[in-house]
Amino acid sequence: MPEGIVPELIIAAVLLLILAGVGIASRTKREPRDRPPTKPDATRPRAQAPAAAAETLAVDETTPAPVPVVVPEPLKLGLRDRLVKSRRYLADQLTTALGSDDDDAWDDLEAALIQADIGVGTATRLTEAARASAGRTHRKNGAWEELRGLLADELNATFDADAERSLIMADDPPTVWLIVGVNGSGKTTTIGKLARDAAERGRTVALAAADTFRAAADEQLGVWAERANAEIVKHQHGADPGAVAYDALQHARARGLDILIVDTAGRLHTKTPLMDELAKVRRVIEKEGKVHEVLLVIDATAGQNGLVQAKEFAAAAGVTGIVLTKLDGTAKGGIAVAIESELGIPIKLIGVGEGIEDLEPFEPKAFVDALLS
Repeated sequence: MPEGIVPELIIAAVLLLILAGVGIASRTKREPRDRPPTKPDATRPRAQAPAAAAETLAVDETTPAPVPVVVPEPLKLGLRDRLVKSRRYLADQLTTALGSDDDDAWDDLEAALIQADIGVGTATRLTEAARASAGRTHRKNGAWEELRGLLADELNATFDADAERSLIMADDPPTVWLIVGVNGSGKTTTIGKLARDAAERGRTVALAAADTFRAAADEQLGVWAERANAEIVKHQHGADPGAVAYDALQHARARGLDILIVDTAGRLHTKTPLMDELAKVRRVIEKEGKVHEVLLVIDATAGQNGLVQAKEFAAAAGVTGIVLTKLDGTAKGGIAVAIESELGIPIKLIGVGEGIEDLEPFEPKAFVDALLS
């Protein structure tokens, strides 16, 4: 071979080998490598048979039974809690008097009892008895309990234990209750509560809207009539109250109703013509029947003015019982003692709250215990 050809052949062979290697490498990159087998995922649920799936679906569609929610009834406060203002006021004054060697403390106690509207005579008697008792005990640990017992005995003695405190019901219906009192005393609300209570006891009730002077008085009474499922008899504004009372009595008789409650115009006891009108309403009713109760509604917060009202209304309408309202909102609960001790008119009902159930029969011993507890 010629001398220059051998190197050229060697170079060409090397180039061919290089090109062949590049082609193989390129082909290898384009071909996908075999992937390793996928391992089962232990966290994934396995496919279930159709029957099992249907069973699971039925379980999921089941709605759980609702859990009944028990709503507790509101806690009804006792008389002691409702008389908290009067009770705290008297307790503070008694504690001060017992813990002091100053004679002025007893004078302050007497003044406190008078301010609580117990009455001057009763307050003086109670203070003298309490002072003597505290002197005997020398203010030992038992002084308060002994003094409390003494005061309770004295207060209970001011109430007539033989007084009839339940509302009179007629043997031959309808029973007629005449409700009197000044505006703002809670007269209409008391009528509504009386009607509701009677209805809950299974008695049928009619209300007579004989307050024809006050604007919208019949509408207010109508609301209470609806709540108590009672019937109402009313005339136009400004009508004769006696005529309303007469028509209401005839209506109650014709319908065979058990109770007729007659509302009257709220009037000041100092207005003679209005008090005369009240007496006229009673006379009209008694021409055709009988008035079984004349209930005077007194606002306990009126204090001694309420005592004056009671005297005037008793003279004009022959009051047979007292309804003492708003006792929960005053520190002058002693007005109950003054009314009975000075007038001899029994307290039959007391109002100790806004609720329909907050008109309660008056029980002297329970009242005194709550006042001094």
